[in-house]
Amino acid sequence: MTSIPAATGLEVLDVTELVVARQFSFTTRAYLAVDDATGESIGLDEVDTRVGWLLDLISGASADLLTRLWQPGTFDVLAAGSDTQDRKLPAQGHVAAARLGWTPTYPDGIYVPSRVTRVVTAQVTTTLRTLAYRDTAVGALSALFDPATGRFAPPTGREDHVPSGFARGVRRQLIARSRGSEGMQATRLRITDIQSPAQMAAMARLSAADQQLAQLTVAGRELVLTVKLPTCPAPAGRADWRRVRLTAALREYLHDRAVTDWHLPTLAIDCKGLLWRCAATEMVPAADLTAGTVAVGVDWSPSTLGAAALVVHGSDGLSSDFRGWTYDDRGLGVKLARLQTEGQMLHRKSARLTRLAACAPPEVRARLEAKIAVLEAHRTAVDAKRGKVNRELAFHFAGQVTDYAVAAGAQLIAVEDLTTLETRSHGRVNNNRAAQSARRHAVTALAHTAAGAGVVVVSVPAPGSSALCPGCDETLSRPGGYHCAWCPSCRVGGNRDHVASINLAKRVLLGKTKATRRRGQLPAIRVTEHAPVRRCRNKIRPTPPRPRHRRVRRSLPTAIKRLGVNSKQNFPAPQASVWDTVKSSAPKGVVGSRDTRTSLASDTPVADTRDLCRR
Repeated sequence: MTSIPAATGLEVLDVTELVVARQFSFTTRAYLAVDDATGESIGLDEVDTRVGWLLDLISGASADLLTRLWQPGTFDVLAAGSDTQDRKLPAQGHVAAARLGWTPTYPDGIYVPSRVTRVVTAQVTTTLRTLAYRDTAVGALSALFDPATGRFAPPTGREDHVPSGFARGVRRQLIARSRGSEGMQATRLRITDIQSPAQMAAMARLSAADQQLAQLTVAGRELVLTVKLPTCPAPAGRADWRRVRLTAALREYLHDRAVTDWHLPTLAIDCKGLLWRCAATEMVPAADLTAGTVAVGVDWSPSTLGAAALVVHGSDGLSSDFRGWTYDDRGLGVKLARLQTEGQMLHRKSARLTRLAACAPPEVRARLEAKIAVLEAHRTAVDAKRGKVNRELAFHFAGQVTDYAVAAGAQLIAVEDLTTLETRSHGRVNNNRAAQSARRHAVTALAHTAAGAGVVVVSVPAPGSSALCPGCDETLSRPGGYHCAWCPSCRVGGNRDHVASINLAKRVLLGKTKATRRRGQLPAIRVTEHAPVRRCRNKIRPTPPRPRHRRVRRSLPTAIKRLGVNSKQNFPAPQASVWDTVKSSAPKGVVGSRDTRTSLASDTPVADTRDLCRR
C-alpha cells in the first residue's frame, strides 16, 4: 500500500480508494448573535468586547505560564518526549501539559472554566514544541561560533546543519552577546540564553476544548457557533459566563464541496472585529505520486511570480517543446512593492521619532508619542492591505497553474524548495522584495488547489535549475542577457525561467520514487538526478485562452470643444513588474486591448485620437 499526503494537513489514506480526506482552512465572520438562554439579540460590538475579555484572560495566563517555563529543563523534557515516569507525551497539548504539571495562574478573585485552561495550556505547549527545534539549532550553532571572528566553523555532522536564514539570525544574536560580555569563549548556549520568552498572539483555539466551552453546527448554508463568553472583564463565578450563539454564512465557494467534518474555529480580533479561522475536512480525488508521466515545473521568476513548463516521460525518454507559460500578476506585484516601500518608510520614521522621544522634554515627548501612535496605526493598515493582496495573488496564481496542469493532463507539479532558495546578487532592494514576496503563500494555495483536481505538488531542489541545460546538464550561456538561456551543444534554449521550469519538471519525474513524506509538509525530493530532455516539435502544452478584443468606437464628437481647456485622455496602464526599472512611454491612443477596463456604453460618440492631435 502506498500512502499519499496531499496539501497541508492531509490525512494519509490508501491510494487504492477513489478519494482521500484532507483538511483546509477558511475565514468568516458572524452576522448575528443571540443569547443562548434567553434568545435575546446581542449586538456584534458587544460580542467583540466579550471576546476581547476572553482573549485578555487567555493572553495573560499564557504569557505568565510561558515566562515560568522559559528555562532549559523545559526544552530538555520536550526533546526527550517523555514525562517523569518515562511515558511518551501525548500529541494533545493540554494533555501533555497536565502530565508535566504545567498549570496557568489567574489573578485573585477571577473564575475561569477548566476548558479555558485547556486552551491556554494547548497554545503554550504548541509554542514550546516549536521552539524546541530552535533550541537544538541554537545549541549546535553556538558550539561552532568563534567570538573572535564572528563566524561559524564548518559543521561536523549532519545534525549540525540548519537553514542558512536561521543561522544568520542566530549569528547576529551571538555577535551582540559577545560584544556585551568581553572574553566570552565558544560554548554551547541555549535559546533561553540569547532570546527572551516568545510573544504569543491574542487568540483562542477552541479546538482544544470540548462541548462544555464551544460547539459548532452547520444549518443549511450557515455555521452556528455556541461559545461560553464572560460578561465582565473580571468574572467572579459561573454566573459571569454565559453562552452566546453566533451565526455566520458559509462562503460561496464552500457550497458545493464534499465536506465531511467541520472543526471548531480559532477566535481572534482584528481591525474589523471578531474573526473566525475555521478548518474543515473534505474528500478530494486520490493521486498517485509514482504513476505520474506528465509533470509541470514551476519556477519562481524575478520578473513575475512564476513561470511554468511541461515535460513528458514516454517510452523514448523525457521530451519537451521548450515553450513555457508565464504568469501575469495583473499589476499586483507592483502594488505589493509600493506597499512594502511605504511600510518601510513608516517604520523608519517611527523609529527615528522613538529615538528623539527618549531624550526629549516631557511636553515634546507627549507630542512625539502621539505622532508615533499615528504612524504605527498607518503601518498596521498597510500590513493588513499587503496580506490581502498576497492572498489574492497567491490563489489567483494557484488557479492559473492548476488549470494549466489539468489542461495538459499532468499528474505532478514541481515547485522549488523554498528552504534552499535565496535571492542574491539582484541588489538590496530587489533581494528584499523577493524575500518578502508571496511565494510561500503561493505554494500553500497551489498545493490546496491542485489537490482538489487530483494533482500532486512536490518540492524539488532549486540549485542549478536555471544555470544548467536540461539536455546535457552543462552550464548555459547568456547571449541575450540575464533572461536568456542557450546551450550551444544541444542548440536548445529560450526564456531563462522556462528552461528552469523544464529542469524542475525533469527532477520530479526522475525522483518520484525516492520522494520523502512528512506529515503537514509537501512530498519532497532531496536528490537531483539527470537524464537528457530532448526537444520535440509535437504540441504537448495547452493553448492559453485568448479573449476576443472589444470593439472601439472611433466616431467624431458632437460637442464643441471648449477653448482654453485641455482634454484629458485616459490610456491603459502598461503591464508592469516588480523588477521593471525602465519607465515605458505612454501609448499614443487607446487601442481597445483586453487589458483595458471600459465603463458603461455612453450615448456621446468618442473622437478619434488622431483628429484630436491634428487640432
